[in-house]
Amino acid sequence: MAEHGFRKWIITITVILASLLELIDTTVVNVSLPQIMGNLGATLEDVGWVVTSYAIANVIILPMSGWLALKFGRRNYFISSIVLFTVASFFCGNAHNIWELIAFRFIQGIGGGGLLSTSQSILIETWPKEQIGMATAMFGLGVVVGPTLGPTIGGYITDHFSWPWIFYVNIPLGIVAILLSLEFIRGKKDITMQGKIDWLGIFLLSASVGSLQVVLERGESEDWFSTTYITVLSFVAVIGLIAFIWQELSIDNPVVNLRILKKRSFSIGIFTTFILGFGLFGSVFIFPVFAQNLIGFTSQQTGELMIPGGLTTIFMMPLVGMMLRKKIPAQLMAVIGFVMFFIFTEMLRHANLQSGWNDFAWALVVRGLGLSLLFVPLTTLALSGLEGKEIPQGTGLNNMMRQLGGSFGIAIITTMLHLRQGYHRNILLENINQYNPAFTERFNAYVNGFVAKGFSMADAQQAAYKAIEGAVVRQTYLLSYLDGFYFVGVFFLFCIPLLFLQPISKSGNAPPADAH
Repeated sequence: MAEHGFRKWIITITVILASLLELIDTTVVNVSLPQIMGNLGATLEDVGWVVTSYAIANVIILPMSGWLALKFGRRNYFISSIVLFTVASFFCGNAHNIWELIAFRFIQGIGGGGLLSTSQSILIETWPKEQIGMATAMFGLGVVVGPTLGPTIGGYITDHFSWPWIFYVNIPLGIVAILLSLEFIRGKKDITMQGKIDWLGIFLLSASVGSLQVVLERGESEDWFSTTYITVLSFVAVIGLIAFIWQELSIDNPVVNLRILKKRSFSIGIFTTFILGFGLFGSVFIFPVFAQNLIGFTSQQTGELMIPGGLTTIFMMPLVGMMLRKKIPAQLMAVIGFVMFFIFTEMLRHANLQSGWNDFAWALVVRGLGLSLLFVPLTTLALSGLEGKEIPQGTGLNNMMRQLGGSFGIAIITTMLHLRQGYHRNILLENINQYNPAFTERFNAYVNGFVAKGFSMADAQQAAYKAIEGAVVRQTYLLSYLDGFYFVGVFFLFCIPLLFLQPISKSGNAPPADAH
């Protein structure tokens, strides 16, 4: 039953707060990894699992969240997830070694993934049917802004306090979310689902999706299939996924209801959500690295640079919800969103090593505008054909596909950057020879400059070669990142036709969430 007035808004604030906690924690730890390494005596390879373990837990729990909500009651499951996330946050901050931190990050990821999809189901039921587009827009604030703000918040806390506080700040906010949930979110009498627990499905889901996430998170750094455990996990992911699909389609009470994929609007919708995750997390990953490693911005400056784009998204989300209520087709807004995202990548593709704040800020504003026009319409299109008990299952699968899209995006972009670096370096090195007038002029200028500073001729020539090498490295990275931006933008354009495989709807409504 839909809520009205004060209760509707306090529930909305509560679930957005809970979702924002989870989504910020997806990226908040990234900028703190060097301090964690030093404090806990961890290697670079070990500390990478702090991020990976959280992502693995997220992607395992998301698709089964709908089933868990049906089994134990959505309100109970939601509150339990916040409690688990909050308690795990305390133990993360209190970890005495790297493996304790990794273990508690995994537990934190289980709690976070549970509350993420359940939050969306609660919002869909809390808002009246004719305002579902607005509810999705409110939820989208956390989904889009959270990963963007994470590095900014993490960098500020790490610089001014210490790394455990990136976890401790979750505790008071988590307690507030728990108290508000207990007071305002209603439970239902028909909260439990009868039937045997699909233990085999849970095992196969955990093994296949968990293995896939490890491969995507660690594959590039381990040189993909040249590493034994990446090869083994890839095999487990493929075989486990096939077995999981077979298991879920052959029993009456599956842990993930894959039968809802028969609905064309949903099956196409979760694929477009996958694409959204590709662009959302891929761009969040690639731009900060580009800005810090090449342009020379600090972590805090990079975070501050992303604020205008985040504010654009915050401002636009309610407007997008209103446009859906006014029956503007979701496909039209999504097309504009894809085009805006392409424009964002084109603006970045013309960057150079002298680019500054203004060059990037406007591009990120365009990105924020595009994401706001993508998230709400794509989610509305995906969920609009679901009814009753299908809604929590659908939201879980939809959120999982966004997470997997992000993991695929980061893995593909990282690998592409590595390959393009080799390509561009080889081309640039071909031009470094005594028969190239541009090289000769640059080399002699370096030599004369070093001689003027008191270097001997031999030392000046050696220093000049090092300076040329440095310039080649920077130019190689610049060209590779520009290729990465171009790839993401063109990929988005090619995905536009997929939108028109779904029925054209001039309504932002979704069916009422009459079940958990």
